[in-house]
Amino acid sequence: MSKVEADKQYTLEEAAALVKEINCTKFDSSVDLHVRLGVDPRKADQALRGTLSLPHGTGKDKKVLVFCTADKEAEAKAAGADYVGLDEMIDKVNGGWTDMDVIIAQPGVMAKIGRLGRVLGPRGLMPNPKTGTITDDVGKAVSEVKKGKVSFRVDKFGIIHCPVGRSSFAPEKLVENAKEVVSTINRIKPASAKGTYFKSLYMATTMSPSVQIDIKSAT
Repeated sequence: MSKVEADKQYTLEEAAALVKEINCTKFDSSVDLHVRLGVDPRKADQALRGTLSLPHGTGKDKKVLVFCTADKEAEAKAAGADYVGLDEMIDKVNGGWTDMDVIIAQPGVMAKIGRLGRVLGPRGLMPNPKTGTITDDVGKAVSEVKKGKVSFRVDKFGIIHCPVGRSSFAPEKLVENAKEVVSTINRIKPASAKGTYFKSLYMATTMSPSVQIDIKSAT
């Protein structure tokens, strides 16, 4: 019998404890927040995207690729970048290599990277100024990602999916990370969005049932 009641809305604290309890994977699975919003992603000002730094990080060491000129390579490596370079890395990605979680690029090299859109675009890996992944300050950008900075974007159904930790996290850490996500999404509410902004809120691990959250407990 499932421990999750289908029609019940749990408090954020209850949900964080429950997703840990019902997690059935042998590995340290990701815990994600799924936020359905009253927006129309087809409208440019409602196609929400952004970044935030989770207070307790994601629990996952993200692999970072930096596209930069030779004079910036040492800075990127010192900050913890896993892969650094330009032409040789572009050729590698063009061949289908996508073994990275985040890509950061200098503005001056974007003209060369544009042709990688067909490989990177569908995977959500294309650098973008709105997520802080196009910058000359590559060291700072790499450091922020490594410390727990995550990017998010609303999908075509008006839902934002965002990691808030791992199943090994203490419930209170999941709660604090989740509140940061909700707070950030609330701050970027578009003026043109009418009606109810937060439609529903769920938390789930990679393979567990989702737990519905009472939105008031997360704001």
